[in-house]
Order: sequence, then C-alpha cells, then structure tokens
Amino acid sequence: MIAPVPYPQDFALGLLHDMLRIRRLEERAAELYGEGKIRGFLHLYIGEEAVAVGALHALAADDAVVATYREHGHALLQGVPMNAIMAEMYGRQAGCSHGRGGSMHLFDARTRFFGGNAIVGGGIPLAVGLALAERMLGGKRLTACFFGEGALAEGAAAESLNLAALWQLPVLFCCENNLYAMGTALARSQAQTDLCAKVQAFGVPARSVDGMDVVAVHEATRAAVEQVHAGHCPCFLEFRTYRFRAHSMFDPELYRDKAEVEEWKKRGPIHSYSAQLKAQGLLDEPGFLALEAEAAAEVEAAVAFAEAASLEPVETLMNDVYTPERSP
Repeated sequence: MIAPVPYPQDFALGLLHDMLRIRRLEERAAELYGEGKIRGFLHLYIGEEAVAVGALHALAADDAVVATYREHGHALLQGVPMNAIMAEMYGRQAGCSHGRGGSMHLFDARTRFFGGNAIVGGGIPLAVGLALAERMLGGKRLTACFFGEGALAEGAAAESLNLAALWQLPVLFCCENNLYAMGTALARSQAQTDLCAKVQAFGVPARSVDGMDVVAVHEATRAAVEQVHAGHCPCFLEFRTYRFRAHSMFDPELYRDKAEVEEWKKRGPIHSYSAQLKAQGLLDEPGFLALEAEAAAEVEAAVAFAEAASLEPVETLMNDVYTPERSP
C-alpha cells in the first residue's frame, strides 16, 4: 500500500518539481562534461535528490547551509540561481564564485550558502563556527551542514560534534549516507557503522531516516529544526540514500555490483514519489511531463546563459588572491 502524501497539492508538487530540477541539471552537467565544456571535477547527486529537497524545504529562508562538493542541488534550493550555478561550472565570470571555484566550490553569501567544500568533512567545523557566531550575536537562525558518511571518520567531525554539544549550538548535522566514501564501503572504513550511535556518544540527539523518501526526509527535518530551536542544541540526521552514478566523472566504479545499483534504482525518489502523487490523485502523467519540461527548459536557459557569459580577463586574475607581504 502506497502511503498518502500529507501536503496540499501545490506544496506536494513543488517537492517533485524541485527533485526534477536537480535531476535535469545533473544529467545535463554530465553531458556537458563529456563535451569538454565543464572541466575539473564533477560529482553528481543523481539518486539523492529527496534529501536536499525534503531537508531544504524544512529550513527557514535565512538559515545558513554548508554542503560538500556534491552540492549543486543544495545551492539551487537555497536560492542560488541556476544560471549562476551553470556559469560557475563553465568557469565563467558570471558564476556564483566568479568562475574561480567550479563545480566543487559554489558559494553565495547573499543566500547564506557557504559552500561547496572540497575537503571531506571540511564544512563541518565551518558550520559549527557559523552557529557559534549566530549564538554570540544573539540571533535565532540555525546552520544546516550536509556531509557524507565518510566525513564522520575525520577528526574534525569528532571535534565539531563535541563542541556543538558542549556549547549547545544551533547546528543541524545532515549526514547523507550513500554507503560509499568514494569507493570504500562504510564497513571497510569505520568500526562503528551505526552512525547515530557514534554521534549520540557526544550527547547529540540523532535519528536515522529513509533518504529515498522525500516526505520522510521533510518530516524528520522539520522535527529536528523544532528540536534545535526548542532545546537550543545541535541535532543529527542520518539520511540513508544512494547515488546512482559513480563518485565522480573520473570514477571507473569497480567497487560495487551493477545489480546493487539497479536494485536501489527501483526505490528512486522521483519515481516513488510521483507514483504516490498519482495514486492520491494529486498528479497525472501530463502533469508530470509538464513539470519535467519546465525543469528542462530552466536547465537549457542556464546552459545558454553560461555559453554566452565571458571568461575573467587575464588582467584581473590576481585580484582577491592573498599573498603574504615579504620583508625587503
């Protein structure tokens, strides 16, 4: 039996539309990478869309978001324009990081999107610092930090969880557990594979959630946000999810069976959620195709914007580059 979607039609369809926007953006980025128009590293979020969509829709507009290098969807839903995201991947000056960061380093202070961080676990202490600043300034906003399960093996993660709990900081730790840290399965790298148990050892409330179910993600995140605000404390959510594509475009993907991937695809968040909406009478196939076409059109407009955008002039390449002053 398919569980009913507990939202008004407009909001319910909005969740689906945002998952489609992320999926089409990622698929087009993969094509452009193959054409040599996007260079450097490219990490795709295909299969994990329910996490970003469900979680970001539970945050307030002025909450801060810190993400990993698999962050295009998070940036998009935090309010970074798709044009600016695509231009950044193209390395163009109109990109959100002025073409200097590329796919892994999206950043937009205006929308309080603080990375795009290429270092595994590197965003976690940044999130704690943002939350500490908010507390010291007397603000009410929280910081949501997204990271993979591999980041919990980093010392910086342990230190950050400890400080967040010790100082009772308003941080929502969002672990996107897709089972493989690059090409290493969780059980091969971490002795304690119960991530919630690991986090609870620091005194941080933790909960595990089906990350392939956008409704489950949204409801769990809403509850966690309320807990952060009511208890003036950090919270941790483990989203059990799966990426359908390789770790990055350079990854030969020799560490997992194709059958495993195909089995997870049967639980794909877009397929499963659209089936729920159709069963409930909130969506029909023409409506789905219209949402898909709208998402595809937005992506193509972003591609056209990036194609027309200019590269940074050579004369300004040294601007904003810090060089320590040397003694004569």
